[in-house]
Amino acid sequence: MTGPPGTARDAAGPAASGRGRLRRWRDQAVALGWLVVVWNLLWGDINWANLVGGLLAGGAVLVFFPLPAVSFGGRLRPRALLVFAGHFAAELVSASLHVARIAVQPGYRPRGAIIGVQLRVPTDLNLALTAEAVSLVPGTLILEVDRDSGTLYLHVLDTHRPADLDVARERTRILERRIVRAVGSTAELRRLETDSTERETRP
Repeated sequence: MTGPPGTARDAAGPAASGRGRLRRWRDQAVALGWLVVVWNLLWGDINWANLVGGLLAGGAVLVFFPLPAVSFGGRLRPRALLVFAGHFAAELVSASLHVARIAVQPGYRPRGAIIGVQLRVPTDLNLALTAEAVSLVPGTLILEVDRDSGTLYLHVLDTHRPADLDVARERTRILERRIVRAVGSTAELRRLETDSTERETRP
């Protein structure tokens, strides 16, 4: 014998509300963590003072300037995250040496260019993470983010041939792929692999 139909809904109501509240707290904690990371990157040094200052500044931003809710629907993959971190660190060193060589080379005038790169997973979180990662690489700077089309517009240093622009676009897409593999959802991974397969089979 079963109870009235409304009984199950009433019983599920508090549980669903609790899960929603827990999800909101989790999203706020993730946002606060990223704000602390950005704060320390801006200062260029990680110490207790900057960590506390980042927590206070991030908390103030979340309280007084609440951002639109961006729910994290992916999953953290430690192995892919380590792969991303290793390649990203190597790219930072390589780009830093390249920019340093340009700075000290007598009489050398690098040419810059502005390019647009349409991401394959145009979610708000992926746009933000990819844009932040690209901006941290010396020699590249994000100028604008088109949320509707999922396109990043960036300034690239030292480009002399059309092939250099293609290399810069492909470097950004590789960075996006590593980020999605590290923290993306199953659907985002599937979309990424489908797009890669289509590019390989395209004449």
